Amino acid sequence: MKAAMIGAGSWGTALAVLLARGGHQVRLWDVDAAHLEEIARTGENRKFLSGIGIPDGVRVEPELEAAISGVDGTVFAVPSHGLRAAATQVARSGSPGIPVCATKGLELATQERPTRILAAALNDPDPVLLVGPSHAEEVSRGVPTTVVAACGKEGRATDVQQWFSGPRFRVYTNGDVAGCEYGAALKNVIAIASGVCDGLGYGDNTKGALLTRGLAEIARLGTALGGRRETFFGLTGMGDLITTAISRHSRNRGLGERLGRGETLSQILDSMVMVAEGVNTARAALGLARRHQVDLPITEQMCEIFDGRSPREALDALMTRELKSEV
Repeated sequence: MKAAMIGAGSWGTALAVLLARGGHQVRLWDVDAAHLEEIARTGENRKFLSGIGIPDGVRVEPELEAAISGVDGTVFAVPSHGLRAAATQVARSGSPGIPVCATKGLELATQERPTRILAAALNDPDPVLLVGPSHAEEVSRGVPTTVVAACGKEGRATDVQQWFSGPRFRVYTNGDVAGCEYGAALKNVIAIASGVCDGLGYGDNTKGALLTRGLAEIARLGTALGGRRETFFGLTGMGDLITTAISRHSRNRGLGERLGRGETLSQILDSMVMVAEGVNTARAALGLARRHQVDLPITEQMCEIFDGRSPREALDALMTRELKSEV
């Protein structure tokens, strides 16, 4: 198949490499023309995914119209805050084929999930969501990985499953787009909390409790917003949460660790090259929770930390909440 990859960050590059290794043709486009030129000149993405050579099947394309011309599918792998603008540009430039959303997060201003942003911008009600426990650094090196292609149209999900699947990258399909999408987004918030625990020097007991109660929190909001409960115990829920909360590759866990060690949010964000989606997602999720009257104690404390509360005080507040039954 022929694909356009919108976004030349670490994830977009890794997915482009994956498709090319599977024998597909990929045109890689990004709003940053200078970044694209460097990739074309050096044969790798030194800024976001250094050490991984760009295969011959990936063509760096500086013109968006040329990138999406005649493609079977267009993969959006941009941060959530830039997705609407990118999708609007694509809509003005031609037909994207089947839109595939590889963005995890919630738009802060609207609290909207990425596939709904794509649906509105592209006038296409059924983009395919491609998410799961998958770090770009590992996918690009061929580490065995399993993700989910979620769509209301089963045929589209199956097409994307076939495009991306290979010996080291297994794709399942799922019809619960909302559940998969909220799980993939909200796990970043819990991953930040996991990093805070690391930064404070807490141990395995704390991490085990946090991930368990964090998953309960994700499922509570996700089901209130239309997801199926069982989805949150699958790859895009528990699987993605475990991977992001413990990995050395995780930007969100790393940001939390720095918060736990005493740095401010502004200091950390100013020093980061890549985006930690969990910050905006936490604020958006808290707004959704209040609107739907859902209790999100971990998310609430993360937002308090972002606004300057001591991480130790925030964790103590979670431990001293009113006692209750687990079930």
